[in-house]
Amino acid sequence: MNRPRVDRLRIAILTHSTDPRGGVAHALALGEALCGLGHEAVVHAPDPTGRGFFRAARCPVISVAAKPVAGPSAVVVGSRIGDYLAHFSTPAACDFDIFHAHCRISGNALATLTRRRLIPGFVRTVHHIETFADPQLAHWEERAFLDAGRLLCVSRTWAATLAAEYGARADVVGTGVDASSYTPDPRPEDEALRDRLGLGGGPVFLSVGGFEARKNTLAIIEAFAALRRACPDAQLVVAGGASLFDHAGYEARCCAALEREGLEVGPGRPVIRTGAVAQSDMPSLYRLADTLVFPSLMEGYGLCVLEAMACGTPVIVSRRPPFTEYLAPGEALSVDPENTEAIAASMQASLDPRQRARLRNAGREVARAHVWEACAARHLPTYADLAPGGPPAMPAATGAAAWNTLRIPRDA
Repeated sequence: MNRPRVDRLRIAILTHSTDPRGGVAHALALGEALCGLGHEAVVHAPDPTGRGFFRAARCPVISVAAKPVAGPSAVVVGSRIGDYLAHFSTPAACDFDIFHAHCRISGNALATLTRRRLIPGFVRTVHHIETFADPQLAHWEERAFLDAGRLLCVSRTWAATLAAEYGARADVVGTGVDASSYTPDPRPEDEALRDRLGLGGGPVFLSVGGFEARKNTLAIIEAFAALRRACPDAQLVVAGGASLFDHAGYEARCCAALEREGLEVGPGRPVIRTGAVAQSDMPSLYRLADTLVFPSLMEGYGLCVLEAMACGTPVIVSRRPPFTEYLAPGEALSVDPENTEAIAASMQASLDPRQRARLRNAGREVARAHVWEACAARHLPTYADLAPGGPPAMPAATGAAAWNTLRIPRDA
């Protein structure tokens, strides 16, 4: 099929939050790379705090007015969908060639705008698919990609899941890492961060994502406790944790495990819980860490893995997709994420000098292969299909998938 030439496009990129989460970081970096290719990409996100995005961006951004809301996850998600619908309620706000959703919130808002004929359709990047017991959240999860005109995935794993479970085709676009920010070269600010966190002379292990079930934080804590019996001066830094969803129950389990293992929490203590970390501090945090421990149970791609590798930090990951897609044996330490003994053994192995040298070199090569400009370029054929004058949206599925794809969903 002959695709139309991609002229300069105005692209609205929509994500779920202004906080430092992997999907938000991906959206911002994609917007910057698309602008570098000569397009105008504007990244949007609901912003109930009014503080804007967690970092300055080299592309236009819009903090969408959002009402502060508390309560069950379905209430929060529904409110954020409503915030997007209010923002795009005028023709001026909808003056884009392409609408590109990166989350269930923006996907549902754009599905409603499409059904109301306020926009012609939208692209959706599926980073991963979650299963919800709440029927409304489950409905929103599916609708956010089933109503899209085109689907993209950052990994082959999730593209295969969409094909197998929904009969939907998605192109794989991958991701990237900013090699100018994430570098192994020490900076003066590294030591300032070391002092603020109270890092001592022992090995430092880093977990990114806060206390969250899919990040497997409980297993990391238990593995760290086992490691401390042989390495009593080791410290664990748990960074991040800003989330739209309520993880209080899982967090309580993690806190109980810390107490049970006698692991004190705080600056200079065995476990340091940072909360959200300023973007400017993240490269220093990776460089200060001896090892990134990231045996995630479910991941879209694992952007922090690439960031750590670019900083020369050895990485422990789960021996499962998507990590097995882009990491060959020897480029990271791979473990069964449900085996805490294996995680602890890998943490110990990552401190071996010869092992570290090999992992550092291999990891930097992996990071160098992930370039944002190339990732952005892989989006352009999909954008061309949906741009004004492009071919129609994807053909309807057949069989069981057709019911999922063609059903008329409830409006947000």
